[in-house]
Amino acid sequence: MKKIITVLFFFFVCCVANAAVDKNLVLNAEKYLNSVTGLNGGFTQVANGKTQTGIFSMLRPGRVRLDYKNAPIQLISDGKDLYFYDKSLDQITTVPLTSTPAGILVRKKIDLQNADINVYETSSDKNTFTLKMNLKGQEGLGHMDVVFDKSPVKLKSWSVVDATSAKTDVVFNDLKPKTDFGKNYFQLSRHKTVSTNDGDDFYD
Repeated sequence: MKKIITVLFFFFVCCVANAAVDKNLVLNAEKYLNSVTGLNGGFTQVANGKTQTGIFSMLRPGRVRLDYKNAPIQLISDGKDLYFYDKSLDQITTVPLTSTPAGILVRKKIDLQNADINVYETSSDKNTFTLKMNLKGQEGLGHMDVVFDKSPVKLKSWSVVDATSAKTDVVFNDLKPKTDFGKNYFQLSRHKTVSTNDGDDFYD
């Protein structure tokens, strides 16, 4: 019995150590994210065993756009909702931006310590550090791991695990500051609504 208790004690200690949060890393990430207004660059995404590349754009608050090079897909947030747009079908799936872990990174003010964001683990190596986070009270919606370069601090990649445990990894490359996006850059130009008795309705 004593041996079992000892094993359980060390297991508990190891789990606590592995789940430790380095406040300095959190502060570094928060300071960097709040200093970023807009970004533009390339990305490589791995999801469901498929690898895709494309162009990533972000403009805080709230706006994100991913254009896939070899797929008729766009992922766009206009500041309120997140749209998954299939151009080949001219159809769209919409979810509130606030219901996605990725929405954490494009808020007007990013508070990783005192708001509804829960950074529950941090880790680091020689060149990078990682924050594991989710939304307090909405843990069932998934979580997000965000990786930053250390010097200088810069967004490197993120991994999102959704409510079904499906994982999407996105690695960024050649990210540069950019804010001069076109007026409607973060808007869908056109899509088809759900079919009605009179046919499909469109709007711009």
